[in-house]
Amino acid sequence: MIGRIIQGLMILNLDSYDPQPWHVTLITIAVAILAIMFNTVLAEQLPVLEGVALLLHMLGFFAIIIPLWVMGPRRNSYDTLLNFTNNGGWPSTSLSAMIGMSASPLSVLIGFDCSVHMGESLETIHELITDQLPAEEIRDASITLPKAMVWSVGPNALMAFLMGVTLSFTVGNPDAIAMTPTNEPFIQIFFNATNSHGATNAMCATIIIMLMCNAVSEVATASRQIWSFARDGGLPCSKWLATVTPGWNIPIRAVSVSLVVTSAIACINLGSSAALNAINSLGGVAILTSYIIAISALIWRRLYGAPLPRRRWSLGQSGLWINIAAVALLLPVWFFMFWPLAQPVTATDMNWSSTMFGGVMIIALVYYAFKGKHEYIEPVLLIKRD
Repeated sequence: MIGRIIQGLMILNLDSYDPQPWHVTLITIAVAILAIMFNTVLAEQLPVLEGVALLLHMLGFFAIIIPLWVMGPRRNSYDTLLNFTNNGGWPSTSLSAMIGMSASPLSVLIGFDCSVHMGESLETIHELITDQLPAEEIRDASITLPKAMVWSVGPNALMAFLMGVTLSFTVGNPDAIAMTPTNEPFIQIFFNATNSHGATNAMCATIIIMLMCNAVSEVATASRQIWSFARDGGLPCSKWLATVTPGWNIPIRAVSVSLVVTSAIACINLGSSAALNAINSLGGVAILTSYIIAISALIWRRLYGAPLPRRRWSLGQSGLWINIAAVALLLPVWFFMFWPLAQPVTATDMNWSSTMFGGVMIIALVYYAFKGKHEYIEPVLLIKRD
């Protein structure tokens, strides 16, 4: 995403620039290397980076939304809020709306559980190395992390709603925006509103920095999850991946694997952007699948299984109904995330997440049947109880 935005800005600012797919690939690899540096050499500065990202997140929101309302064009309320269009060629507008809503807008509200996995793996790593939890890590995580997740979802959902309303009212001509030469509609929206290359560059720079901070956090989370899964024997070469290098407070091998995999995926763009989009589309579906499985297991346990273990954070008497409501919301979103955005469907426009999801599931089941079930140790078996 960062590579595409930077390339879009170059298209906007330089008339002589000739965009090439390999430009985006190289920028993506450079971003991955920078994220790896923050997760290795500068790992101790991650809390500072996250604090800066939080401040920039709040200030950047107003730095973008205010110029759009003050300087951007205005669409009338009826067309913005009540006039629904079906540009996907689907039989009904409601079906088109569900497909469009599941494809991208709801994807920004997933992934908050990463902080839990991050906290668990970090605590275990430090216990293995130092036999104690250092001061900079999360203390009392069983109650602190749930509170942080709730307070993250609420304000960010509100900000996303306000940004969505802002873009809807100030987008101008949607057809012209969709045909922007920058290939990034929001860049064209910023430029149309401000009519200034400098202002557009500054607004986009805020987004790029935020995405860069996000990349650093994602590499941190991905590497810790790789390490945790390897520690439990759930991955190929688990013993090698689960080894924490002496002198490092981070799983350096898992971090390196994150760099290699990211770089390899970025290179797919050189041959086919459709293939790259197919891999990227798998992420949202996979995360929602994990949510549905985990919450459904809780529902089953609440209804028919043994009582849940004692926990610091509890939804109380409303827990069962909240779990049921969550699954009821996730199932249609999960279903429509497999649909292509428009028809007739071509090889380029096809949503290949269904194929990718099925392929990954088959590979995972085969691996589990022949190897994983003989080596994998469920984390719950390692939990220490009072």
